[in-house]
Amino acid sequence: MTALPDLAAGGLALGTLSAFALGGQLVRLRRRDARRRAEIAALRTQLDGSLRAFTSEVEHLAARRVPAAAGQVTHRHLDVPGPLQPLTADTPLGRALDDVLVAVQSEVAAQRTRVDAAAQAGMRGATREIQAALYRLQDALRQLQQRYDDPELAQTLFALDHENEQSLRRAQVAAVVCGAWVGLAREESHLVDAVTGGQARLAGYHRVTVHNHLEPGTALVSHAVEPVAIIVAELLDNALRHSAPDTDVVVSLEHVHHGVCVTIDDAGLGMTEDERRRAQRLVAGDDPILLTDLGDPPRMGLAAIGRLTRQFDLRVDVSSASPYGGVRAVLRVGSHLLSRLDPDEKPPAASAPRTTRRPAPARPAAPAPGSDSGSGSGPTPVPVPAPAPAHGYDAERTESGAAGHQGAAVEDGLPRRRRRTASAAPRPVAAEIRPPRRPEDAAAALGALQAGTAAARSAAPDPAEQPDDGTPEQGGRGAGPADHDPRADRSAAHEPTDHEGGAAR
Repeated sequence: MTALPDLAAGGLALGTLSAFALGGQLVRLRRRDARRRAEIAALRTQLDGSLRAFTSEVEHLAARRVPAAAGQVTHRHLDVPGPLQPLTADTPLGRALDDVLVAVQSEVAAQRTRVDAAAQAGMRGATREIQAALYRLQDALRQLQQRYDDPELAQTLFALDHENEQSLRRAQVAAVVCGAWVGLAREESHLVDAVTGGQARLAGYHRVTVHNHLEPGTALVSHAVEPVAIIVAELLDNALRHSAPDTDVVVSLEHVHHGVCVTIDDAGLGMTEDERRRAQRLVAGDDPILLTDLGDPPRMGLAAIGRLTRQFDLRVDVSSASPYGGVRAVLRVGSHLLSRLDPDEKPPAASAPRTTRRPAPARPAAPAPGSDSGSGSGPTPVPVPAPAPAHGYDAERTESGAAGHQGAAVEDGLPRRRRRTASAAPRPVAAEIRPPRRPEDAAAALGALQAGTAAARSAAPDPAEQPDDGTPEQGGRGAGPADHDPRADRSAAHEPTDHEGGAAR
């Protein structure tokens, strides 16, 4: 009977021990669960912080970095901000965000180029129509100038023609910037005519002074005439616009080792270093030209120069200052674009400044081979050329003088005049350096000529009252100078220089 209580006590003790073991294990499980909960809470807090940081980076990317990166495509001087958290820069997240910026810039540049090309194509078509209308207007003004002799009307037509020529220049420049051809094909022309043709296209042409130091006959090949005239016109336009109206712009034409240089100096305010670098980059023509880079409203002069210099292998430099405090622009025309014209057969335009160079003096004739030059009889005399025959009234006066002094030889019962030969070589007469004619003087002279022609026509007898002897009418318009096509007298450098209100008048 005693064994039963012992067993019960043992079972109770065993149960108590089991309960203590289970309680301890439960406590350990609870502690482990508490630690895990704490870890989960810490991880959740860390995740929330990372999510907030990532959200902030994305917001910063969208609000600051992407717009700056898109703006940097157009304006290279803009800086793109870095990540919001500096520690993100070298992380995978930072590199991924940088890749986003690169992709945005590439796409923006591609779309910008595509849109700009479409805009240039549209403007190119519009300017083609405008140029055609302006050329038709130019022809109409030319016909009016030929038809009417009133000096006041002629002066008004000249002013209208000059305004039309300025509008035509602007349309031509816009077309060149948009990739169109220069629009005109020229003959070989004197280089000084190309310069004065570009000068004639400007409103302030009277402020331009041209010094011609080229050899007589220096000319341009046909495909380089119009580009040179456009470039000179745009450089002169910049010089006139950015200098005081009471100052002059000086143009010098000089020979250099590799061709000819046209130097333009103004007395304006000059340019800052940034403006100078940008201008040089534009005139070099190395970078693609977009309309959105030219400002609002777009300034197309330097961009057109860049197109032409790249297309026709010319060189323009605007990186130096002029001695007058402004800007010096230098256009260099290579030797491969130069040719030569005989100034006697095809002289430059009457309004072009004459060259300051004089032809080299003629060398004495060398003694003939086999002559006894060492006999002591002196040098062989140089033959004196006979004077060139005169023309018109001078020829008649020369012949009559020769007949009066030398008599007349009689052959077959008819007197024959003998031309008097000079006893000595004529002394060269120093050529008079005349200043270039002003357009006002040329217009006044033309008006006086037209007035005199009208007066002579009104004083002439009626052709209907004259006997019909088969003699053509001398005073009529059909045989007068109106039938002469003024386009044949134009300088090859600039088609309307013979009638427009520029320096060519």
